Amino acid sequence: MTLAHGTPYLAIPGPSVMPDAVLRAMHRASPNIYAGELIELTEGLIPDLRRVARTQHHVAIYIANGHGAWEAAFANTVGHGDGVLALATGRFGHGWAEMAERLGAEVSMLDFGKAAPVDAARVEAALRADKAHKIKAVLATHVDTSSSVLSDIASIRAAIDAAGHPALLMVDCIASLGCDVFEMDAWGVDVTVAGSQKGLMVPAGLGFVFFSEKAAARRREMRIVSPYWDWTLRAAPDVFYQYFCGTAPTHHLYGLRAALDMIHAEGIEAVWARHARLARAIWAACEAWSEGGALRLNLANPAHRSHAVTSLGLLAPKASDLRAWLEANTGVTLGIGLGMADPADPAWHGFFRIGHMGHVNAHMVLGMLGAVEAGLGALDIPHGTGGLSAAARVVAGA
Repeated sequence: MTLAHGTPYLAIPGPSVMPDAVLRAMHRASPNIYAGELIELTEGLIPDLRRVARTQHHVAIYIANGHGAWEAAFANTVGHGDGVLALATGRFGHGWAEMAERLGAEVSMLDFGKAAPVDAARVEAALRADKAHKIKAVLATHVDTSSSVLSDIASIRAAIDAAGHPALLMVDCIASLGCDVFEMDAWGVDVTVAGSQKGLMVPAGLGFVFFSEKAAARRREMRIVSPYWDWTLRAAPDVFYQYFCGTAPTHHLYGLRAALDMIHAEGIEAVWARHARLARAIWAACEAWSEGGALRLNLANPAHRSHAVTSLGLLAPKASDLRAWLEANTGVTLGIGLGMADPADPAWHGFFRIGHMGHVNAHMVLGMLGAVEAGLGALDIPHGTGGLSAAARVVAGA
C-alpha cells in the first residue's frame, strides 16, 4: 500500500512550491504587449523588487534562469582578460567562476570547501596582493545551494575596503533572496544576481540583476556589450519592449506580481523570521536523528547554515534510498546531493538536501519531517529518537 496519493510536496531547493495565488494570476489569456495593464504592471514591479533586495539601485529583468543572470552580470562588467576573484563554498561558486573563465576572464579561486563560509581575511590578503588592480570583480555566493553554506557578505565588503581595492562586489543571491537576510545597500554590494524560482515563488524563467552606480559606471567603460545582455535600457527603458529586449515574459510577470504582493503583505522582515524559525525546526529534528545514528548535517555551526536549504548526509547509498522511498510512499520529494560528490562516484548516493524556501509553513515542514522519520524507520536507517518532538518545540517557540 502506498500513501503517496494526494497533493505532492516538492521539498527541493528550487523550483520551490508555487502559491495558489501565483498559479491563479498566471492562468489567464495572453495580454496586449504594446499598451494597457501589462505596462503598468511591469513598472510597478521594479520598486517592489528593490524592496526585496533592500536597494535603491537599478534592476534589470531577463528572460533567463540563474545561469543567464550570472552571464548578464559578467556581460556588463567583466571584459576579456579582466581578473575575477571567485570565492567558492560549494558547487555553484565554482560554476559561476567557470562561466567567467569561459567568457575570457582570468579567474583566481579561493576555495573554502563545502562546509565552511568565506574567510574574509583570505579575501583581503588576495586583494592586497593584486597591486595592479587587475581584479575587476569579487564573486561571492551568499548561499550555495549545493552545500547550504551561508557566507557573511558584509565581512567580504569590509575586506575589499580594508585592502583599498576598487573591485566590484558581485553576489549570487539565487538561493537566498526572500529567505535569508540580505541587505544589498547596507552591505555595500555592487551587483546582486537572483532568480524567480526559489524565494520569489514563481516558475523558473526570470533572472534579476540589481546593480549600483559603481557597477553602472563600469558598464560605461566596457568596449562591447551584447545587445541582449546589456542592462542599460532594461533598467531605464525609453519604450516598453526595452525592459526585455523584445517580447515580455507576460505570464511570469503576472505571477511575480502576485508573489511580491504576498511578500510585502507579510513584510520582508517577517518573511525572514518565518524562514529562520522553520529552518531551526528542521535542524532540531535532524540533530535529534543524528544522535547515535547515521544522519549528519553538512554544517556543524548553525550560524553558517542557510535558512533556505539544508544539506545532509547518510552512508551511501542510503540517501538515494531515502529519497526514493519518500517519493514513492509519501509523495514527498527531497533534493539530490548536488555537487557533494561526482555523480559517477558511489558516494554521490550518500547526500541529499531539504529545501525550505518561499511558500512554506509549519504544517508543510512538520509533515515533511514526519515523512522523513517514517522513511528512516522503514529503511532501518539508524537514527536517534525525538526528531519530530524537537521540531514541534521550535515551531511552538519553546
